[in-house]
Amino acid sequence: MTKKGLASSVFMLLALYSMSGSAATTKMLGFEDNSCAAWQASKDDMEQREAYVAWARGFLSGHNYANPKQQVSEVSRSTVEQYIERFCREKPKGQFTDAAYRMSDQYSGRGAPIGK
Repeated sequence: MTKKGLASSVFMLLALYSMSGSAATTKMLGFEDNSCAAWQASKDDMEQREAYVAWARGFLSGHNYANPKQQVSEVSRSTVEQYIERFCREKPKGQFTDAAYRMSDQYSGRGAPIGK
């Protein structure tokens, strides 16, 4: 899947989820391996790293679509990469996809996870 296609897919899935009004656990659709270990292993694979960063930026765009009153400010590709890098360094057994959740919390001004 291309980077553009991946970002578009994430955006559409998040939009559909936000319209469903469901309180069910969010299913994270990303890569076969969403671990911080996979993120760290991609350090020398620029194509894979670009796909991960594009996915995260698509996730943040989906957040903006679903939350028009709490927009994530414009963030550069390098800011996203650095944020995920720091997150995974601090939580090596975590999921790099969780970094996108935390980034949406921080960069939207919300400062805390979305709650009902």
